[in-house]
Amino acid sequence: MQREQISVFDIFKIGIGPSSSHTLGPWRAAQQFVQSLMDKGALVLVEEVKILLYGSLAKTGRGHGTDIAILLGLSGDDPVTFEVDQVIPKTAEIRKTGKLLIGARKEVVFSEAEDLLFLFNESLPFHPNAVTFQAFLTDGTAISETYYSIGGGFVVKEGGQGQTKNEVDLPFPIETANNLLHWCIKTGLKISEVVMENESAWRSEQETRGGALNIFKAMKECIYRGCHTTGYLPGGLNVARRAASLNRRLIGSRVYTNYDEWVDAVRDTGNSFQNILDWVSCFALAVNEENASFGRVVTAPTNGAAGVIPAVLQYFLVFCDGYTDERIIQFLLTASEVGSIFKKGATISAAMGGCQAEIGVSSAMAAAALTECLGGTQRQVLMAAEIAMEHHLGMTCDPIGGLVQVPCIERNTMGAIKAITASQLALQTNPDNAKVSLDAVVKTMWQTALDMNSKYKETSDGGLAINIPLSLPEC
Repeated sequence: MQREQISVFDIFKIGIGPSSSHTLGPWRAAQQFVQSLMDKGALVLVEEVKILLYGSLAKTGRGHGTDIAILLGLSGDDPVTFEVDQVIPKTAEIRKTGKLLIGARKEVVFSEAEDLLFLFNESLPFHPNAVTFQAFLTDGTAISETYYSIGGGFVVKEGGQGQTKNEVDLPFPIETANNLLHWCIKTGLKISEVVMENESAWRSEQETRGGALNIFKAMKECIYRGCHTTGYLPGGLNVARRAASLNRRLIGSRVYTNYDEWVDAVRDTGNSFQNILDWVSCFALAVNEENASFGRVVTAPTNGAAGVIPAVLQYFLVFCDGYTDERIIQFLLTASEVGSIFKKGATISAAMGGCQAEIGVSSAMAAAALTECLGGTQRQVLMAAEIAMEHHLGMTCDPIGGLVQVPCIERNTMGAIKAITASQLALQTNPDNAKVSLDAVVKTMWQTALDMNSKYKETSDGGLAINIPLSLPEC
């Protein structure tokens, strides 16, 4: 496996749903291609563009919004700042007019049927999520570049480098959980403190803290929106949004006007076991219903699994009296390190490893973060991550209709509940008695990914995707 230096802001990225690998990644790839044309001085010479989608991007691209992401990326829009309520109107306008303004500068005639091709039966060897951009110039030449969306919004250009941080001398280089534990034992630092020291090799601690709180801001806004938005999810499955009705039922007659007042109202509903379970499910549903509706979410570490970490973090803030900036930063830094260990040693791409690589990894990240914030030792933190992943091993990715809805949304609720359970088990266990290490489960997850049939890797060719008789509209 390729090793890389991964920052907390590589694992947690603000973007637009419904998929980090099929939406955010292709969007970023399109932006990179436009920038490449500009760097070559070729943008003004473009008279035609074609986009070729391979493998999983082709098979589930329409349901995942790959086509929409590419049109917006080529148009020069950015997923961090683009207004989510303009996603559908702008792409509809491009389709209606048949004109695409590349990089907001060069207009070309564009026919989606002829110029955006879904090559369902073709794959490229490096990764299942591949896209080739072709620009044909007025001087008779052409520029062609291929990009791979390798999960979590990470993009690698064929023959080039991925979107990783500049190589620096990290005070605590980490490839495995054992490396991480070594540094914790040697220094006495918590996992989050080790991560902060490494992040300081790229930027000041103040900048890292500010960035982490900005990530949390996007998460809490997503939860709040999702808990107050009704209707049906787009895509043709007619899946009703449930978070808002669940929120209303749980909150009762309590009155609030903003997020902070809502948190107080949620806390006031009580801490019975059933009530907490309902709220954790509500938090996770809210995020992933937003994700499925082209809302703004945070990869955690992917969009398809974006609800697990916000739901567990929200549980900690509301029901464990953890609502302080320091605790929020601690939670996110710890979670990010566990996510980076899985990315380095296995994968966070469902197209490579099935849903164990998304919900499983996010559950492990959340379990670790919660355990440290609740006072667990470094070894208990890693034990919690191991427990959470161990009970996601082998989970397939089989989205019905190629949409990030069924079973994806409910899986986030289950991943969050498993994370809390894993944390509680670890906190009540002497890690000296553990039989399975986190590194062993990372290795096992990767072996399972390699053995898994490709039809269970985000292709909608197997599992629930072929056993639920649904009629979707023609795209």
